[in-house]
Amino acid sequence: MSEEQNEPAGVPEAPKPPASAEPSAEPGGEPGAKRQAPPGKRPPDRFKRPRAKTPMLSLDDIEMPRSKLKLSELDADIESELQEALSGVSQDNLFAAESRPEAKAASGDDKGPKKGKVLAVHGADVFIDVPGGRSQGVLSLLQFPDGPPAPGTEVSFDIEGYDRANGLLILARRGAAVIVDWSSVAIGQTVEARVTETNKGGLAVEVNGIRGFMPISQIDLYRVDNADSFVNQKLLCMVVEVDPQERNLVVSRRALLEKEREEQREKIWADLAEGQVRDGIVRSVRDFGAFVDLGGVDGLIHVSEMSWSRVKDPASVVQPGQAVKVVVLKVDRDARKVGLGLKQLQPSPWDNIGAKYPPGLMVKARITRIAEFGAFAELEPGVEGLIHVSELAPQRVRRISDVVQVEQEVQVMVLDVDPQQRRISLSLKAAQAEAEAEEEASEPEVEKPPRPRDPTLRGGIR
Repeated sequence: MSEEQNEPAGVPEAPKPPASAEPSAEPGGEPGAKRQAPPGKRPPDRFKRPRAKTPMLSLDDIEMPRSKLKLSELDADIESELQEALSGVSQDNLFAAESRPEAKAASGDDKGPKKGKVLAVHGADVFIDVPGGRSQGVLSLLQFPDGPPAPGTEVSFDIEGYDRANGLLILARRGAAVIVDWSSVAIGQTVEARVTETNKGGLAVEVNGIRGFMPISQIDLYRVDNADSFVNQKLLCMVVEVDPQERNLVVSRRALLEKEREEQREKIWADLAEGQVRDGIVRSVRDFGAFVDLGGVDGLIHVSEMSWSRVKDPASVVQPGQAVKVVVLKVDRDARKVGLGLKQLQPSPWDNIGAKYPPGLMVKARITRIAEFGAFAELEPGVEGLIHVSELAPQRVRRISDVVQVEQEVQVMVLDVDPQQRRISLSLKAAQAEAEAEEEASEPEVEKPPRPRDPTLRGGIR
């Protein structure tokens, strides 16, 4: 460009105000001198003094510099310089389309064999440093039959695609014999899954070379607190979700267990009978008892059937997940209810109860509870007898609590034993009478002195 073109367009100077705008002077005085007010008069306010008005200027009055270029000539010069600067740059390099990982994975030029170094091995994934790219790549550990490669090992691979969710290139090792066939899995199919690791939501599994996921709620029929125990195990499970495009595979072991449980349920109901001894797993514990899974059929162990002694808290006897042996006490096929017993497998304290507590025996007992008709006393764990209100005291008893209290130890006498009904009748007043009689019998007899004889008295009637 010429000097005139390089010289910036100047801004025109503002025109000078006309002579009428300059402050006027007194006749005979110098221009610009202040006026003096006559003596005795107030000088006029300077803010109210009339000012000279500057005339408005139009665009026609402003003269543009003659060195100013026309706009069309300036655009032509800029365009020529821009074309000269970009003459050696291609359009692809200009927009950097090939610098994106997904564009590189989709382009045909990057489909060829490449070499990269192993960065790290995590679980079933091998992370590769892809040269010339801004993203790392991932290879399946199954493509290394000789074992996990050491970091820094150079491997050859092909770029298969791009995982936008994780920002990784999907690679395939050249010469690897592992083939992932998504047609080998289908919803509802029973497959064998190998657990590779655990994560926050469940288990990472591998099915036919395909990575899958098993939620923690689908591992077992019951709650699983420690999922680490399933690592490196092979589990039979059911496919519940398949999406080859998103490379998503979800399996469930619980669905398969529930299916097998449903098939076994009818078989168990057909074979279930009273008096059988079966193995079960405690499913839950309540205040009134515990529910036990017999392998598809749930039964109830009532709190009264847990132990021969009185049980206040069923959780002190069994816990959820505990394996137990139970006796089938009652089967209701119409209502689908099963009554189970646990104490029946333990020796009963009522065996030979008649020989242990014959009538008339004095024993110590502990008051366990009080009723309106009497008080129950425990002779030994699992054996209780009744002290009827009429056997509490010789006199009439209006309130049981006036005679005995709960947890009080008393001496009682066995009146009657019924082994069939498992009932024992006890008496408190008979024991007290017996004790008083023994005390009287143990006291020594005092000899009375002979009565003095009156000599004046003679036989016959006076």
